[in-house]
This record gives sequence, C-alpha cells and structure tokens, in this order.
Amino acid sequence: MTAVPPTDPQVRLPRSEAVKVASDYLREPLATEAVQPTSHFSEPAVQILKFHGSYQQDDRDKRQELRQQGLEREFSMMLRTRQPGGQVPALLYRTLAALADRYGNGTLRVTTRQTFQMHGVLKGHLPTVIQEIVRQMGTTLATCGDINRNVMAPPAPFRNRPAYRHAQEYARRLSDLLLPRTRSYYELWIDDQEVEIPVLPELQRLPKIHLDDPVEPLYGNQYLPRKFKCAITVPDDNSVDIYSQDIGLIVVTDAKGNLQGFNILVGGGMGRTHNKEETFPLLAQPLGFAPAAAIETVIQAILAVQRDHGNRQDRRQARMKYLVHTWGIRKFRQVVQDYAGQKLKPWHKIPPFPAGLNYLGWQPQGDGKLFLGLSIANGRIRDTATCQLKTALRLINEQFALPIQLCPTQDLIFTDIDPAWRSKITNILQTHGVPLPDDLSPLTQLAMACPALPTCGLAITESERVFPDVLREVETLWGELGLHDTPLIVRMTGCPNGCARPYLAELGLVGSLPGQYQVWVGASPNGDRLAQVLWEKMPLDGLTQALKPIFTFYKQERYSGERFGDFCQRVGLPRLQQQALASTAAL
Repeated sequence: MTAVPPTDPQVRLPRSEAVKVASDYLREPLATEAVQPTSHFSEPAVQILKFHGSYQQDDRDKRQELRQQGLEREFSMMLRTRQPGGQVPALLYRTLAALADRYGNGTLRVTTRQTFQMHGVLKGHLPTVIQEIVRQMGTTLATCGDINRNVMAPPAPFRNRPAYRHAQEYARRLSDLLLPRTRSYYELWIDDQEVEIPVLPELQRLPKIHLDDPVEPLYGNQYLPRKFKCAITVPDDNSVDIYSQDIGLIVVTDAKGNLQGFNILVGGGMGRTHNKEETFPLLAQPLGFAPAAAIETVIQAILAVQRDHGNRQDRRQARMKYLVHTWGIRKFRQVVQDYAGQKLKPWHKIPPFPAGLNYLGWQPQGDGKLFLGLSIANGRIRDTATCQLKTALRLINEQFALPIQLCPTQDLIFTDIDPAWRSKITNILQTHGVPLPDDLSPLTQLAMACPALPTCGLAITESERVFPDVLREVETLWGELGLHDTPLIVRMTGCPNGCARPYLAELGLVGSLPGQYQVWVGASPNGDRLAQVLWEKMPLDGLTQALKPIFTFYKQERYSGERFGDFCQRVGLPRLQQQALASTAAL
C-alpha cells in the first residue's frame, strides 16, 4: 500500500503549491531564467530557487530612491550552506570566505541553524559560486524552501563523550536521508563531468511513508506544505533549542555510552504573524522513544504525516506545529505509528536541561587536543576598524587548517587544536582586536539577533544593525543595578517570524512597526518554556527607561540564584506591568 498523494485533484491549489507541482521537480521556471541576462528572477522562479539554497533580496535602504529615479531594485542573492551538526572543513571555510570577497558583500554570517550565509551575490554569479562550494564538498541544496532544512546538533567536540558523537553522526545521517532525490540541483548549477555527486542512502519502499513517485518517493512533486526543521541533542545540552524544532531527538545511551535510541519531540516552531491570533510559537511535545534501528523509519513517518496532512491551503497554518496542535499529541502519535508500522516506546526519563550553555573559550576535547569557542557578534564575520575578525580567522585557517563547528548561538568553534598552538592562535586574535570570551559579559555571550534590514524581505524594522547599541544600553542598566555577573538571554528580531528564537529568550525584542518592538519576557533559561508579551509596542529610545523598574523589582525580589526569566514567570505579567506603571506615575 502506498501513501495517499498530498495533491487532491478536487481541491484547487494555492499559487505557492501550484508552482511546486509545475516545476518538474524543482527545475522550472528557474532553469530557463538562470541563463537569461537579467538582474533578478520572477516570483515563481524565486520560490523554486529557495530549494536550491538561495533567497533573492534587494537593498531596502535604496528602494525608494531607485523607485523615484525610475530604476529597478538593487537585486542580489543570499546563499545558505548545509552543514549538518555545524561541521565545516577548513578548506570549505577558506573557499566560502574567498567567494564572499570575490562575489558577495565581503562577509559571512553564522546562522542560528549552524550554517553559513553569504550575502550580495549577483544573479549571474550564482552558478560559479555554487559550483565552487560543491567542488569543496559543500552544498546549498535544500537549505531553504518547503523541505527539511539543516539538521542541528550540539557543537561541542567532546571526543570522550559518546553521546555527542552519536548526535553528530545522526545529524549527518538524517540530513542525507531527508534530502530531495531530484537531480535538478546538479543539472542547473553543476557540470556532472567535473564534480563528484554525493550518493544518497537508498530509501526502502515503506508502505504509507513512500509515494508511488519515481523521482521523489518521500516528498512527491509537491514537497512539504512549509519548511521543516530537525535537531538532535544530548540529555545535558540544549544549545540547539530542541523544543523549537519540528522534530527534536534526544540521544539515549546506556551506562557505557552505547546508543540505545532517541526520545522524540514533535511540533515546535517559532514563527507567527502580528495581529493573527491563530498563529503563535509552540514548544515541541514528547512523542515517545524509538530504538536506534527504527529511528530513520520513524523520522520519515513523521515527515510523511506532515506531507499528507499539513495545511496546504493556508501557509500561515502550514507548519507541522499546527497539525500537532489541532490533532493533539495522542492522535498525531497514533497516525505516525500507523505510517511507520510500529509502536513507539515510552519516553525515557531525563533530567531538565541546564541553562544557557555556550562553548566559548579554551576547553579540552577529551583526546589531548583543545577547542576554542569564539563569540561572533550577531554571527557576522567581517573586519571593522576595531576588530579584524575576518582577517584573524583567515590567518588561523591558513596556518593551522583547523576544522570549524558552527554554533546555534551564531558563534564559532575551532576544533582539534594542538596545545602547542594555543599561544600563537591567541596572539593572532589579540593582534587583530578580536575579543576573547573572558573579555565579554554574560549578556554579550548569550545574545543573538537576526539580519533584518536592509536585506531581509520580511523585516518590519531593524535588528542586527541596532542590536549592539540596544544590548549595550541594556547591559549598562543591568550593571548599574549590580547584576553584572548574572546571565541574561537577550534576543532580537526585525519581524515576528522568530529566526533568532526570541520567544525562548528571557528578554526578547520582536519588531512590530518601524522603530517599534514587542517586548517578551519570562522564557526559561534552559529553553523549555516560552516567553510572554510584556509590552506590545516599545520604541527603542524608551526601552531602558521602561525596563529599569522591572530589573529593579527583579533585583529586590528574586530568590537566591533565580534567573530573570524564571522570576518573570513566577511573579506574572500583571505584577511586572504594575511595577512599570507605578514607576512611570512617580516621575
């Protein structure tokens, strides 16, 4: 028995779905337009381009001026790489940095999903850039679009801790398992005679999971209703924000470190839309446990359930979290078991995750070598007048050829460092003004912001460009109240889609209008509780004044060791708002 195809001929497809069906497995109209001497792609081609790992953007700072001059927008492409578990070979990093200089805007950006983004690539340069990435064993395939995205895993390279090795191994395995099978990516961008195309694992023809489709037995010609995100972690590390994922796996081992299987979470997601109450962030819920031998079947079954039952008529309701929410976890579990042809086992009890992990600074790997975690402000690798980060990383790459681990916190780890190299690497960083982790405050170490303006087409207002000043002001206030050594997770986005996961921050700022932000507070510092809206609209120039009575209340009334997010949850929004109003009235 094969699964019911996701396309119902009796139901008229929305435009976004019809474009996928008509694309001939992600080929057209992209293939035709890719060779045309134009500066940009049409909207249908842009939708297919995403599956190939690129978003079309333009400089929004220049839109009005160009429009007034009767000129077209200043278009360029953002490319995103696929790095399962955040692993980046030294040669691939060197290639990406060189391509960014030659064809991009000169910067690379570490994303919150452990990948690289390259901005500013012109349409005519796309084939060259993608070819070079693939030649160095990289790829941009399926890093965007309605498909499984990059599979995350804890970045810490603890060689003596088996659970971390299992997480990295299965991040790679599941990434390969859930890649599309169409050859359109290689046909459009790569010369098959020059580049070795990766061989993907064979898919067993499992009843109900796989479609009767000769090209895409898992996805079909319509692919998924929306994007799909997976992560794997270990029981004492939630650096990947496991509850924010469509599928979250938690490694379960025996006392000797042998892999037993995985606890499975489903239905997480951050995206929402302002003034659309039917959209909201959700935490993933426990689905059950699957032995290691069955996990690939179960993962495909979960994806197939979303493929066949996810909402294709309304993209705002198309993420799997809404299907889980609407059905309830019991029905969802039953349908997954029906697809997989096996029952899930009970969830293995694990302790709560620790709060706010990062892996900055020098640490032992457990095999005699060291790793070094570097804080990358907002993930942006570039040179400035005071900090030549990009140059320092290039020199370290050239002299030591160290592998890299990208972090879910937009940071970067150099791995496999011989202890004899430590002083030389430290000297390179210090000479180029790169701050070492000990030089950074707890707030800076945990902070994140999305790119937003001027490139993101969804941004309502600023994020990355204003975040350093915002963070500095919040940190100054925090310090004036004597809270210097207390961590605080601060995250900012220019729109409600939640790319920097602000709804899992102790203090989250979400763009609502130009220059205005929702203020969210109260998420758990260990990532298992969502924040709530404290203020709907807050201008940046009034933020610290509004926060001062809240922070003061926290300092005066917190329990010993109580984090700000836990305090806000305990006292509740009404009391926090009352404190702010009382302070305003007293002025």
